[in-house]
Amino acid sequence: MTEWFSATGALVGLLGGIGAVLVVAGVRARRITLDDRLAPVLRPRDATSRLLREQPVRGPFPVVERLLAPWAADAARWFERLGSTREEVRRRLQRAGSAETVEQFRARQVVWTVLGLVAGLALALLVGVARGFAPVPLALLVAVAGACGFVACDQALSRRIAQREERMVTEFPTVAELLALAVTAGEAPVAALERVAATARGELSVEISRMLADVRGGAPVAHALTDMADRTGLPSLARFAEGVAVALERGTPLAEVLRAQAQDVREAGRRALMEAAGRKEVAMLVPVVFLILPITVVFAVFPSLATLRIDL
Repeated sequence: MTEWFSATGALVGLLGGIGAVLVVAGVRARRITLDDRLAPVLRPRDATSRLLREQPVRGPFPVVERLLAPWAADAARWFERLGSTREEVRRRLQRAGSAETVEQFRARQVVWTVLGLVAGLALALLVGVARGFAPVPLALLVAVAGACGFVACDQALSRRIAQREERMVTEFPTVAELLALAVTAGEAPVAALERVAATARGELSVEISRMLADVRGGAPVAHALTDMADRTGLPSLARFAEGVAVALERGTPLAEVLRAQAQDVREAGRRALMEAAGRKEVAMLVPVVFLILPITVVFAVFPSLATLRIDL
């Protein structure tokens, strides 16, 4: 019992010492410089009303993320050393359709990592109480739990991106046919895009609305379409943007191009569905071969074995 208390006290003391060193290092690194004092006076202020600004999407722990926001810049440097650069994170947030900044995402990563460390520490204490304290394996367990929290936050963003892109691919044929119908009725391409953006509902209509906002802000239509394709990263939308840009520049018929693109996306979705069905069919062979088939053989052979045993 005394050994358990001594090991627990040593572990708690070690964690407390590491925390104190990190706090002291953070405080010393955040000394106010002359630039920081003059920045609020010299920096231009945003005159936009707070009611008209985009409100960022809050995570599951908004208060903790707001408290960790001042340390997000330091955490971003560490995360960039692990291979996740600032530009890559910004591009992924755009693909996910999120209004979060890179600093807010970094703060959420810190929160998830800390939660993983806390869970790993609790599990390490339980394992230590049950089987004795071994410092190296328990510290490795805590580090692995923190890394799992970091990876889980990144995977959650990747899952949001995949789900949003899947919805956009599903919506694209309908939007393309609506746009082709509007163009065939005699509307200009930009007016047709505005009608589709006002009529349709979904992630693709949101992207079209952002593209039209860039056009109203003075950007060329071709450039705005290219930016929309870059934000989404979908090949079908890249072909759509290129087709609309070429039709606007050269005056080529746009309706047939849009119908062909919608048909291509439907065919691609059908092929993807058939491929997924094939993979599921192969995966279903595992329980059939290793579970159902042995039980069937046992039921078929057991009566014969029982009969032979009776005859003997």
